[in-house]
Amino acid sequence: MTSQWGRVRSRLQTEVGEAEYRAWLRQMTLGPIEGDEVTVHLPTRFLRDWVRSHYGERLNALWHSEDPGIRRVDIRVGRGLVADGPAESLAPPAASDDAESFAAASATPPVRSHVTRAEERMDGRDTLAVTLEPRFTFDRFVVGKPNEFAYACARRVAERPACTGFNPLFLYGGVGLGKTHLMHAIAWEIADISGKSRAMVAYMSAERFMYRFIAAIRSQSTIEFKEQLRSVGVLMVDDLQFLIGKDNTQEEFFHTFNALVDAGKQIVVSADKSPSDLSGLEDRLRTRLGCGMVADLHATTYELRISILEAKAAAAAVSVPPKVLEFLAHRITSNVRELEGALNRLIAHANLFGREITLETSQEVLHDILRAHDRRITIEEIQRKVAEHWGLRLTDMASSRRARAVARPRQVAMYLAKQLTSRSLPEIGRRFGNRDHTTVMHAVARVGELIARDAAFGEEVETLRRMLEG
Repeated sequence: MTSQWGRVRSRLQTEVGEAEYRAWLRQMTLGPIEGDEVTVHLPTRFLRDWVRSHYGERLNALWHSEDPGIRRVDIRVGRGLVADGPAESLAPPAASDDAESFAAASATPPVRSHVTRAEERMDGRDTLAVTLEPRFTFDRFVVGKPNEFAYACARRVAERPACTGFNPLFLYGGVGLGKTHLMHAIAWEIADISGKSRAMVAYMSAERFMYRFIAAIRSQSTIEFKEQLRSVGVLMVDDLQFLIGKDNTQEEFFHTFNALVDAGKQIVVSADKSPSDLSGLEDRLRTRLGCGMVADLHATTYELRISILEAKAAAAAVSVPPKVLEFLAHRITSNVRELEGALNRLIAHANLFGREITLETSQEVLHDILRAHDRRITIEEIQRKVAEHWGLRLTDMASSRRARAVARPRQVAMYLAKQLTSRSLPEIGRRFGNRDHTTVMHAVARVGELIARDAAFGEEVETLRRMLEG
């Protein structure tokens, strides 16, 4: 029950995003399972009503996908029996309810234990417990040109911690590009290599580092805090940008950083920007962070998104039509988490209702996600893309040339302008050399006829549409 609940929460967190999850769903706890009904508790009526109306159906679907015998999720006010956080990433109940915590990473192959207790304690309360996500391993990280350098650096650090030139390892990139995945993968790999020798790995967010430091000051246990933190073999701090403006916490991190590096211990840090661009960090800290290996994860390409979707579908043992994968890869471009969440939703919907995954059902099930990713496509952008596709000059789109090699692409551009923008026919005509709206109507009708008659031509126009929408 605990592991199922952890997977349900983890998938929901992936789908809705970290900010939304923390705001509305983080305080969910699991009550008893009676027959085909699961009980989920929230501390207030307001939260219960909000979660019930906005996430109730999704919780039903996720639970059913975990256990087909579950038919209903009852959301109530109260306190459940199972710990608040996801099983894969939650410290024991005695620890903080934040997903990040100190980690004593120790694996006993072939079983991966998601919670490992250690004898040591910090300030008399927090048991060191691993908080690693079992899915975030190297073998499940899809590598492409945007992330291959960061992946190679992470591999090197995992195989040879504190190796020259890679300490510290600083990973940076936008949201949902794989920074946290690589950090967890490093910790898993170190644990596997170390085996039973118990390589001590401390993994936390910068925010959690700050909270623990403040708690140690209040409890007058800063010495224990420092000794405990500096006793680890590997220190991993996620989202370092949260230390900006926290001068005292920065200073403590700086001293911890120096003590660990001087002792030959490995440090891995992630942030949304490179060290040189993190304005607000002390110069001495920024300099030290940049003295090792700095690796960025670029925005995903279409090819990488396709590879990620194919890998996720294969892992779920679900057949997803190539056209659906292409559609998702074109429409959801900014965030891998949302991309995976969209695929998970399609798979859950198909399992729950016994329906095949098609392009039509994908558009229906994902309408809210797709709407959020819609962007304004301009006529100029359409003209430029069409001209590039057929090897024309941009000026040919508005010229008076009537040669078929120019006229047909111009008609396609008019057709796409009508399909992909909200501009009126007269306005579209003006953008194409002050042509009359009837000329645009003729172009739209003519291209529509050709698409219906010529499959190859239709595929060419569809490719252009996808490129513009992506």
